[in-house]
Amino acid sequence: MDDLDGNAMGGLMQEIFGVEMTTAIETCAHCGNAAVVAETAVYLRGPGAVMRCPTCTNILMVVVRRQDMHCVDMQGIASLSPAGQTA
Repeated sequence: MDDLDGNAMGGLMQEIFGVEMTTAIETCAHCGNAAVVAETAVYLRGPGAVMRCPTCTNILMVVVRRQDMHCVDMQGIASLSPAGQTA
């Protein structure tokens, strides 16, 4: 599957979090890499959206839409901070 950059999840993340998140800093719970969401690898062709760490490819976040809600698994993210804020 071809990956996209994290900007591909920008609208979805704004819908979930209520703020612009492509410039947010995420820290991978597996390798500790900190990067802006826009630099992550995103896969949209499965039953949900999958975001992976650009360094170790660990799964950071999975979002699946079920009926009228989003189910979000963020186990792979140690911290997530919108731009201008610290973790």
